[in-house]
Amino acid sequence: MAPSPISAVEHPRVRAWLEIRDPLERQLAPLGEAVLGALALRPGERVLDVGCGIGRTPWRLAEAVGPAGRVTGVDLLPAALAVAEADPDLPANVDFLCGDAAVLAFEPGAVDAVFSRFGVMFFEAPERAFDNLRRALRPGGRIGFVCWRGLADNELDSFPLTAASPHLPAELTAGTQATGWFSFSDPERIRSVLGQAGLEQIEVRPHDALVGSGDLAGMVAVCSRVGALGAILREHPEFADKAASALEQALRALDGPGGPHLRAATWVVTARRPA
Repeated sequence: MAPSPISAVEHPRVRAWLEIRDPLERQLAPLGEAVLGALALRPGERVLDVGCGIGRTPWRLAEAVGPAGRVTGVDLLPAALAVAEADPDLPANVDFLCGDAAVLAFEPGAVDAVFSRFGVMFFEAPERAFDNLRRALRPGGRIGFVCWRGLADNELDSFPLTAASPHLPAELTAGTQATGWFSFSDPERIRSVLGQAGLEQIEVRPHDALVGSGDLAGMVAVCSRVGALGAILREHPEFADKAASALEQALRALDGPGGPHLRAATWVVTARRPA
């Protein structure tokens, strides 16, 4: 029997994302839309999508800029981009670039906007990374991204972690707030990083939304494979069955039309390259 498209993907993280691609997209899409609204993309514009992974954001950006525009998705993982490039519905005005956005040699001043949906929190040297992205922008070009606020504010992360914690060693949950997911939880740090990178007109505004994954099973699958709990279970799969069972029981109390929903707490950040 031939392997399924999912099992044929070599990278374990990309394979795990593929298994939940549609319910994960349902969960994250409303959060990305908030950034799109803030960026106000126009037909014909050129956009970088930083950390696109296998998400549907390149498709959405291509719709926003129209056939005369151009979207380049950027990601570190070749396996993720191979999945995206193989999609039969990939728009003709989308291409991909594999590498670290912090150091890639983008053409100076070549794009009108930089977009990211949770793709900028893991830069080792964020000031240098945003300086590189600033240079890719045309004068007056803009950047917009969405990132997580703190764990305590984020029911989408804290609820699954609390539900599963009786089945997890305490040392695995103790440092969750310090993980890369929440590296931009402090708005003053965001302003400092972007300012040091030479960007101006920096705005950091809170955006809260109730998000779901379509149904109870989809929500359990997503919350046990990504986010704070998912990061733990990827490293310690021996706890996955009991943790997922406890999470399902807790989410069942919130189930309703469209499945259970949890509150996502994010920052929507915009800035510009000086004209």
